[in-house]
Amino acid sequence: MAALTPTSLQDLTTIAIPRHARWDPLGLMTVRSHVRESLASIGPVEEHRFISNSEDGVNFILKLPGRQPTLKPLLVGAHYDGPLHSIGADDNASAVAALLELARRWSAHPPRRPVWLVAFDLEEWGMLGSAALAEKLRTDQQPLKLMVSLEMLAYTSEEQNYPHPAMRAVYGDRGDFIALVGNAGPALMLTQLTHAMGQHVITKALPVPRAGRDVPDVRLSDHSPFWDRGYDALMVTDTSFMRNPNYHQMSDTIETLDLPFLAAVIDGLDSALSEL
Repeated sequence: MAALTPTSLQDLTTIAIPRHARWDPLGLMTVRSHVRESLASIGPVEEHRFISNSEDGVNFILKLPGRQPTLKPLLVGAHYDGPLHSIGADDNASAVAALLELARRWSAHPPRRPVWLVAFDLEEWGMLGSAALAEKLRTDQQPLKLMVSLEMLAYTSEEQNYPHPAMRAVYGDRGDFIALVGNAGPALMLTQLTHAMGQHVITKALPVPRAGRDVPDVRLSDHSPFWDRGYDALMVTDTSFMRNPNYHQMSDTIETLDLPFLAAVIDGLDSALSEL
C-alpha cells in the first residue's frame, strides 16, 4: 500500500489551514510563503503577479528541464488558496502537497519533457490566477503539450454521485477512483494517462466536448481557463462535491482524507506524466 512521505505529510499539515484571501489573509500569506519556499528549495521560482476584478494575487512557477528539452512543456498546477470558512484539506491542500512532491521527484529524476509546476492563487475567486496565466501564455504564443489541474485528490467514499444519472452505469457506485476530465483535444493522451495511472490507483476518464459547457460542474477548476484559450487541458480529481460531503465546510480536515489513496495518486501522476 502506498504511503505519503514524511515531507508530503508535513506539506499537507502546513497547507491545510484557513487561507481565504478575505476571510483569513494571514493564513493565505502563511501558505504562500510555504509554497514559495518549498519550490525555491528546488530551483528558481518565477512570481507571476496579476490583478483581476480588483483582486491581486501571485502564481508561483517552477520550470524543470526534461530529458528532451526541445519538446513542448507540460504544465501541472494546483491552487493554494482555500475556500471560505473551510480548512480546505482536500480542497486543495491535497493537490498542493502532490504538486510539491512531484517537483521534488522530477528535480531528481527529470521527466521526458520540460515541466512547469504552477501554484495558482485565487482559484476560489473564479479561477483568477489560472485565467491570468492562461491569457499571458496565449498572448505570448507559448505552446503547451498539456495543462493538468490537480483538484482535490484525497477523498474516497462508499458512494459516488454524478452530474448526470446515466454516468453511474459507466463509472459505478463507489467513490474509490481518481477521475481524469479532459477536453476533446487530448483524447489519445487521456487514454494513455488513464492506463499508466491505473497501474497505481483506480483511474477513470471523462472526455468532455465543447470545453465542458454542457456540463458546468466539470469546469470548476484551473483547467477551464486553459480550455477557453484553446489549450489541451485536463483536471485530475476525486470528483469534489460529487463525493466529498465536507466540500467547502470546516469539516474538510486531514482526518477525513484517505492518505494511502493520495499517495497512490501521486505515484500514478509521477509514472504517467513522466513519460508523456
